[in-house]
Amino acid sequence: MIGGGLLAVFQIDWATGSAPFQHLYYMPVIVAALRFGRRGAWVSALSAVVLYHLANPSLLLLAHERSDVVQIVGFFGVGAVTAWLKEDARHQEAIAGTDDLTGRHNLRGFEHRLRSAVRDARETGRPLSLLVADLDGLKALNDVHGHLAGAEAVRTVGHTIAAHVPPKAFACRYGGDEFVIALPGQPASVAGDTACAILRAVWTTAPTLAGIAFPPGSLSVSIGVVSWCGDSTGLPGEANPDDVLVGEALFRAADAALYQAERAGRGSVSVASG
Repeated sequence: MIGGGLLAVFQIDWATGSAPFQHLYYMPVIVAALRFGRRGAWVSALSAVVLYHLANPSLLLLAHERSDVVQIVGFFGVGAVTAWLKEDARHQEAIAGTDDLTGRHNLRGFEHRLRSAVRDARETGRPLSLLVADLDGLKALNDVHGHLAGAEAVRTVGHTIAAHVPPKAFACRYGGDEFVIALPGQPASVAGDTACAILRAVWTTAPTLAGIAFPPGSLSVSIGVVSWCGDSTGLPGEANPDDVLVGEALFRAADAALYQAERAGRGSVSVASG
């Protein structure tokens, strides 16, 4: 598409030799930068320069006028600026969906990805599992050691979760000390193993919180697990609930399983059927 656009402009340029038409090279350069980033910008800009010279044979003899130099510099400048604006927009979008404390998704970013994961599970029939985790005893930690220690405990748990989930999983801190982790393609058995791995990793961590060194076992989490096989079984409402309703139903089921885990005692995992 982009190459075709460059060739179409080249044909116009060749036929007319008119400077206003030569400005049309900017369009495919901009499109390439938006679609492929810096590499697309540089490749398309270089292609525009080559075609610009071929369409104007006098330039092959290096007989450039000032307007030609401006045109050539403009191809690269427009591509570079467009690529930078695209990267900046992506960066701002990532920031808008990220939790400042833990570096995981915030609720907005998580819900967006969860809708896609639900849609994929519905279309492929692959399972989708959800873990809801809660840091045990945060209030007591805040009361004894202060809220800075509590905040650093939450950050530690967030980093531990990120280190012990599969590559395609994604996590969110949706409350003060509560996390939800989505595991696309993971059945209940594997999700339960992942929950146990997170639980053990948190328990064996010896964190330094607010400058105070804590021994292993100072932090623990309780985790509820639910898995869904891609149909409407076990989901409330209409026969084919939309992706948002499915996500909400899965979260409620995992949250109910978390409640059972907390009732079982500190550092427990409870697996429910979805």
